[in-house]
Amino acid sequence: MKFLFIVQGEGRGHMTQAQVLKGILEKQGHSIEAVILGTSQRRKVPTYFLNTFNCPIYSFPSPNFITDKENKSIRISATIIENLKKSALFMRTLKQIDQRVKYHKPDGIINFYDILGGLYNLLYKPKAKFIAIGHQYLTFHPDFIFAKQGKINSYLFKLNTLLTCYGAQMKIALSLWQPSPETPGRGLKVWPPLIKESIKKSAIAQEDFYLAYVVNPGYAQEIIDSAKKNPEAKIEAFWDNTAFENPYQALPNLTFHLINEQLFLEKMATCKGFLTTAGFESIGEAMFLGKPILMVPVKGQYEQRCNALDAEMAGAGKASDTFDLSVLEDYMQKPAKNFQKGYTFKNWQSTLDNHITEMVAELSSQRSLKV
Repeated sequence: MKFLFIVQGEGRGHMTQAQVLKGILEKQGHSIEAVILGTSQRRKVPTYFLNTFNCPIYSFPSPNFITDKENKSIRISATIIENLKKSALFMRTLKQIDQRVKYHKPDGIINFYDILGGLYNLLYKPKAKFIAIGHQYLTFHPDFIFAKQGKINSYLFKLNTLLTCYGAQMKIALSLWQPSPETPGRGLKVWPPLIKESIKKSAIAQEDFYLAYVVNPGYAQEIIDSAKKNPEAKIEAFWDNTAFENPYQALPNLTFHLINEQLFLEKMATCKGFLTTAGFESIGEAMFLGKPILMVPVKGQYEQRCNALDAEMAGAGKASDTFDLSVLEDYMQKPAKNFQKGYTFKNWQSTLDNHITEMVAELSSQRSLKV
């Protein structure tokens, strides 16, 4: 089958999912005809993503979050107002997406949680099968736990999720835990996380340092404060702040590196613990490598509150409001229990290829019936 990807570029996690799925689909004999990437001025598209694909990659402006002055908290009202101002721009983008789809004629369109992808399916109703994939669709599963952080935040999160998968023939929820065998809901399938081969092939070790990853530079100060309070703890941190030299020695026990995929993977495989916000992909990678995680959800981002609860249920680590190392160290005192959960997670993740094969077979069957 021929596929076209629509990828939300706000978070690196969706790009990672697209990279992994691309590799497995091609290994199974299918092709990726084109990638449509939603972009913003806040994020530079990483070179490693562009180098992954040997097909055209089209970049279009897509709705994105507005943060506070410290570049930490998400401002919900400002985000809504700013994106509404760009409605005309986004409508032109939808027309351009339709032109690309008609040109490449894919059998299936896979949307990695981009809201314009869902709106495109709603308004243009393409002939290709429309598949929505993301951990956010686990909210349609009866076992999902919603964070208790205000009805408005919860409503907006659910609305955004619904719009990204509007009219999808198949919704694929990525989950850190294996669901019960009962059917979770019409059109909903549950897959394990899409873990990169480079993670699976990593040489796992435990050296005497913590790894930290902060997408929003505003959280760097919290990492600095944590390093000051724990001078005996060595921290290797990654950020995307180009205003400082690389690497930047913030403190004797704290070094910041610009985001570098290969170096980050090496540090992930050899750290003794991982400090991060509650992004789904990095949590899944750390779980695969057996690294305990301290998760600090981005303020104002309801989805990350839910991610942290979900990850705690799966045994990934502990959630906290700040990067307090003592919280993670307390969790790390229970290695036997954590090891068993890590083993279960790897078994669950190993079923991914079979799920993808089943998805393609079902799509092919639906296409044959229409013919």
